[in-house]
Amino acid sequence: MTELPVTSIFVAAFAVSLVALSLPVSLRRAKVGEMIGDSADETLRRRIRAQGNFIEYVPLGVISLGLVEAHAAPVWLVVATGATLAFGRLLHAIGMFRASAPVRGFGMLFTYVALVAAAGRLVMGAIPW
Repeated sequence: MTELPVTSIFVAAFAVSLVALSLPVSLRRAKVGEMIGDSADETLRRRIRAQGNFIEYVPLGVISLGLVEAHAAPVWLVVATGATLAFGRLLHAIGMFRASAPVRGFGMLFTYVALVAAAGRLVMGAIPW
């Protein structure tokens, strides 16, 4: 079985991050009494979207990261790609919680860079030179 130590560390960090994004949603739902849907509460809506956006991007990022590591990419590349994804997700969440479009935008930019870098490495590794 292939071990993926770098990806494993990032997955652990992303798991804790998801809990950190989910807890404020649950607490706000309890406070406003809205257990289903997003309600008219702007704070709840922002928290839901921060969590949802994380869930939309991180799974493919982690799969890509794991494949890059499994294809014997240099450790620095795996770490750099994972760190870029993590930084992007952090910035995006901060931007959502603080209603800062520029911070959120930079978060998305870093996320895109990580995904495209991983995809590029996977394609380059798949081409029989």
